[in-house]
Amino acid sequence: MHRDSSAGDDDAGRGGVDAVLFDFHGTLAQLEPLTRSVSLAAEACGRPLSPLSVTALADAIGAQGWLGSGMEPRVRPDFADAWADRDLDEEAHREAFTALAAQAHGVFEGLAEALYDRLASPEGWVAFADTIATLVSLKAQGYPIALVSNIGFDARPILRSLGIDRFIDAWVLSYEVGYCKPDEKIFYAACHALDVEPGRVLMVGDTMADAGAARIGARCYLVPHAEAGRAVGLDAVLRLVRAGC
Repeated sequence: MHRDSSAGDDDAGRGGVDAVLFDFHGTLAQLEPLTRSVSLAAEACGRPLSPLSVTALADAIGAQGWLGSGMEPRVRPDFADAWADRDLDEEAHREAFTALAAQAHGVFEGLAEALYDRLASPEGWVAFADTIATLVSLKAQGYPIALVSNIGFDARPILRSLGIDRFIDAWVLSYEVGYCKPDEKIFYAACHALDVEPGRVLMVGDTMADAGAARIGARCYLVPHAEAGRAVGLDAVLRLVRAGC
């Protein structure tokens, strides 16, 4: 079910919305299926696996809370500090996710690192079916767009590979600006980058951290979880900006 919230009064003009902020993972794109990542990571390690072994290993890694699994991350004390800083530092991000995967039953030497390489690689991501059409329509209507992401590495190569980067006017990545959603500062940074008032932007995401934009008076719209390559409900963004949310 789609959820939306609004704050502030609509102003005169283009529906009360002058710009759109988008989250990255879970909103514009999704990681490839974990079974594919595990299979290709195992091949990169010189250890090709049977389909049954791939499924079992993917289930075990997903149960640790791998990105996109929908499971609560199982963070152990030995990498808790890296986990806390994962979206603020590139080294911490790699350490956190490789440690998370490595603790799963059946993970062999080198697999966690190869799996992380898929996570950080353009080849490991798939745009949602309605992403490009939505961005094309927004840009055709003159809406500036910012990417606002909690992430510990540069997402630009991934979005370039997916054909999304050409629509982004401002990049507000947590590890570059030093703030993570739902901190108000990251949303203010996006508004400043686009030179728009907070009350006249729409934040589109998929978690309550994205909904933190409401604290600065922004409108918010959260999409539901969707598998890689499916439509995620971004068509509603066009209706929301036209209606002023």
